[in-house]
Amino acid sequence: MAALEMMPREDWEFPAAPTLRVVRPETDSLPRALPVAERRARRAALLRRRRRVALCAGLVASAIILAWPGHAFGHSSAAGLSSDLASSSTLSAGMVYVVQPGDTVDSIARLVNPVQPQLARRDLVAELRSDVVVAGEHVLIP
Repeated sequence: MAALEMMPREDWEFPAAPTLRVVRPETDSLPRALPVAERRARRAALLRRRRRVALCAGLVASAIILAWPGHAFGHSSAAGLSSDLASSSTLSAGMVYVVQPGDTVDSIARLVNPVQPQLARRDLVAELRSDVVVAGEHVLIP
């Protein structure tokens, strides 16, 4: 393989005009191209490494997301209940509760306010004007 080199002519009197001259390459100066089979093998190895790295990164990201504490991932409340269980087991003001067999004013008060049921009991008794509830009765939570 030959290369061309631009050389100015020095024998002319006016500004030098470039000329072309053939330059023979040195055998060690040009990089040798790898055979096609070896290039394909290196490309396949590179792709395997990239896939492995992507898989490991995905697994690490998944583990971090699942281990991250938070409401969406099963955060527990101060009472030790999971947030979805704690929110579903408490009653809030304005809700209507249907009294189940075995319920008492105290058990309903614990559903309304698990931390201080005595405050909820006082409000329930004031709302019902009684300490007794009957199964099937609709109670408006104060």
